[in-house]
Amino acid sequence: MSPRRTTAEPSKGVFEVEWPLFGELSRALALKVVRSYDPELIVGVATAGVVPGAVIAAILDRDFHSIVVSRRYQTDAMRETPAIFGAAPAEVRGKRVLLVDETCDSGATLRLAVSAIVNAGAAEVRTAVAFKTGPFEPDYHALATESQIVLPWDREVLFQGELVPNPLYRETIGE
Repeated sequence: MSPRRTTAEPSKGVFEVEWPLFGELSRALALKVVRSYDPELIVGVATAGVVPGAVIAAILDRDFHSIVVSRRYQTDAMRETPAIFGAAPAEVRGKRVLLVDETCDSGATLRLAVSAIVNAGAAEVRTAVAFKTGPFEPDYHALATESQIVLPWDREVLFQGELVPNPLYRETIGE
């Protein structure tokens, strides 16, 4: 997964996801997964992948854990590179794992997280994302789009005790 895009390309547009659509996409993704894979454990990529991961785990009645991957770790002034913070959950050892994130573009975050989970002893790891936004091919995705994704839990942030439009998207969504 690459960093979430913070400015939309004019020709690609913006896709604002509402909670009902997010729920339906999570349900569809869970059904798509279970038709060809029987994960024993679901791992969500923190932070944004925790929400769809937890929903999919609930739908499939599987245990849920998370792995913390930062998309803002800077190796130099010009690039953002994902980095694992902490360790992969010990519970993955010997299990079939479904790794879930909200989006994937280049696949950098997913590849890093898969590597950490495999190194922690998982028997098998497959990947699932709500939105495939670039060239990387996860094992499962609910929707493919080149648009900038604005998720319902990202639209607003708490500032001085009030919910305000997220500064990352203020210009994009016109608030």
